[in-house]
Amino acid sequence: MQVSESLDDTGWHILRELQENGRISYSELGRRVGLTPPAMAERVRRMEESGLIRGYRVELDLEKIGLPLTALVRVTHRGVNCLELGRIVAEYPEVLECHRITGAESYIMKVALRSVEHLQELIDRLMEYGETVTSIVLSSPVTHRVIDPLAMPAGAGAAAAATA
Repeated sequence: MQVSESLDDTGWHILRELQENGRISYSELGRRVGLTPPAMAERVRRMEESGLIRGYRVELDLEKIGLPLTALVRVTHRGVNCLELGRIVAEYPEVLECHRITGAESYIMKVALRSVEHLQELIDRLMEYGETVTSIVLSSPVTHRVIDPLAMPAGAGAAAAATA
């Protein structure tokens, strides 16, 4: 299945529903988009096989599991290959996300921590590989955005489908 085939109006409706609730049953999803449960299961299976749907995840309340401090850490690497730094921090359990970026810094990471002392320990480990700049997250007004071509500027959804 071509990715563009699955991104018709029904395909986008399926994706919107799954982004809102990845645990929705095929019966309920089919009811919402106008397909039978077997047709719905097949459509989702093809989206998964094509790589359009890469996975399903649980969103945790970090504070309730003992990680009340979230920070963004930017690292400008030195002395170690930039790609190697990415492999190193992938092993750090505090690192929730790590993105290689353009600009003065090499990486930006979202980290979850027990305390300010835990943040200090992490920064101390990272300083071995380069300079760090850290921002503590005070609040997160947007934590999850449903991708919806109808909400994007004209042509944005078509451009994304054409490049996929």
